[in-house]
Amino acid sequence: MEARKPQKRKIREGIVVSNKMQNTIIVRVDRKIRYPLLQKVIVRGKKYYAHSENQDIKVGTKVRIVETRPLSKLKRWRVMEEIV
Repeated sequence: MEARKPQKRKIREGIVVSNKMQNTIIVRVDRKIRYPLLQKVIVRGKKYYAHSENQDIKVGTKVRIVETRPLSKLKRWRVMEEIV
């Protein structure tokens, strides 16, 4: 039986949009795509629930989040670092 290789965890960068929950923040991650017909660049975003031990992260802060095991019903990410 072979030993399984650890897979690389996904990392995303985004802006904190909410910090009202205990140990949880909501991070909006935007990505730019080119609209096929008009060739116009549009922004699509997705919100991620991330675990944050220190509760001093403010709304509007740019953070880097990393994928982790399920921590609750919605939380699958944790804060890796604040980006200055």
